[in-house]
Amino acid sequence: MSSFGKCGLRWQYTSSDVRDRHDVFIDGAYMLLPVLKLKFELHYNFTDVTGSDENDFEKVVIKPIYFPYQSKLNEDWGIKAAVGFDAIIEFGNEDKGICVGADQIAPFGGFAFAHLPSGLVLIPLLQHFVSFNGDTDVSQTAARLIALKPFGKGYWGKLDAKVPYDWENELWPITAEIQLGYNLGPSWAIYADGLVGIGHDRPYDAGAGLGLRFKVPDRGSINPTALAGLGLRRRQCRVPVWNPTNAAATRFGTASITWSG
Repeated sequence: MSSFGKCGLRWQYTSSDVRDRHDVFIDGAYMLLPVLKLKFELHYNFTDVTGSDENDFEKVVIKPIYFPYQSKLNEDWGIKAAVGFDAIIEFGNEDKGICVGADQIAPFGGFAFAHLPSGLVLIPLLQHFVSFNGDTDVSQTAARLIALKPFGKGYWGKLDAKVPYDWENELWPITAEIQLGYNLGPSWAIYADGLVGIGHDRPYDAGAGLGLRFKVPDRGSINPTALAGLGLRRRQCRVPVWNPTNAAATRFGTASITWSG
């Protein structure tokens, strides 16, 4: 039996010298098994890249993630490994400047390192995108670093830095995203994004976003929060010296590790 993890509605706006783009999308996640998660996204775009205002569906993204390993490194740090892939299916609206023009598969692998006393989670990963259908050839390798940190009462911050290399066009379209969020309750959260393109090959100059997340606790989770909803169903690794009043315990449960990607 699967258990529902989270669902969200997001809007992101990005701007450059040649176009403005609004990306409205839903995303969600299911835990199919304790070690297998399924994420999904559905994107709808508004853009003027062709010189006129266009809008239509962009793509569907299906992302299975398998977690083969989880352990403690020491009293303060834990680790969780993950492998998976993105299946990206476009709606064929490249004539409107909305799609890339290719369906893609993008395998990835990475680790989540959790600092248990503070709740900080660091997730380095590597992913390669390649086209398998369509008129556009895609071959891109991306290094990515995600950092998550709870703070205050019900707040969190997130950094998502992406450093891709486009093998077809010999470009480095580097971007970074900073997110600040607040838990309205055990099942609801709101957040805002700031986006920036970096370097000469940046895909956009800057952007902003808003999001609303609804979370239903996965079975077996303890003290669920919307921040924990960024990751997977918690497989518990209890630490005898853990202080349940610690901020990390409040956000992540007892020495649990979350995954966001």
